[in-house]
Amino acid sequence: MASNKGYAQEQNGASADDLAKQLQNPVASLISVPFQNNFDFGVGPSDGFRYTLNFQPVIPISISENWNLISRVIVPVVSQKDVFGESGSQTGLSDVLLSGFFSPKEPTSGGLIWGVGPAILVPTATNNLLGTEKFGLGPTAVALKQSGMTSFGALINHIWSVAGNSDRADVNATFFQPFVAQNFAGGKAITLNTELSQNWTAKTTSGTINLVGSKVLMLGKQASQIAIGPRIHYGDGNPASWGVRAVFVLLFPK
Repeated sequence: MASNKGYAQEQNGASADDLAKQLQNPVASLISVPFQNNFDFGVGPSDGFRYTLNFQPVIPISISENWNLISRVIVPVVSQKDVFGESGSQTGLSDVLLSGFFSPKEPTSGGLIWGVGPAILVPTATNNLLGTEKFGLGPTAVALKQSGMTSFGALINHIWSVAGNSDRADVNATFFQPFVAQNFAGGKAITLNTELSQNWTAKTTSGTINLVGSKVLMLGKQASQIAIGPRIHYGDGNPASWGVRAVFVLLFPK
């Protein structure tokens, strides 16, 4: 592992502090490949367990002198046991979410960073207890402001099902994720967010509060970030008792 001096040097000159700040911005001009690991315990009436690996690469594409298209894919791989009562064990792929944010390359005069675009739900689940069996579409948007070492903002999307298995419930769901992050020297950061899901069809609300500490570091010549912290569940949508989030991110600065 590199020394602390090495942490602040990338091949393109970006420092660990710069990378940590860019990672707080979902529409930054930074290629990142996160592997987000969520461990949730005490799920549902049978005290079930769920592990979710979210593979979620973010790739910015310059489409004009003033605009980027930020493509974001979330590919969940799930292993769970008794999360719907005594439902047994399931392991496999869940539904994939594709998002595209059209975002100005420069913030507004007031410092606001924003992006809007489509979100697409693809029914890729390998087991009917791991997905919706519905194809869905809807809008997504993000807005944030960065002031010094502090970032705050929110991401939102809404999905309506437009095709799929007619025997399964329609998808009519909102996801809302407000966040605040405080960066520190040396590529360190603490991020607090809540990930709220409102299922309008089932009339249920569920979410997690996530408090994560992170650090940018070098693994040889590869810039990366590690993060870990607790997950606090709430709502009436089959919540877990408690959980842990651990993240490893590969970074490819331009």
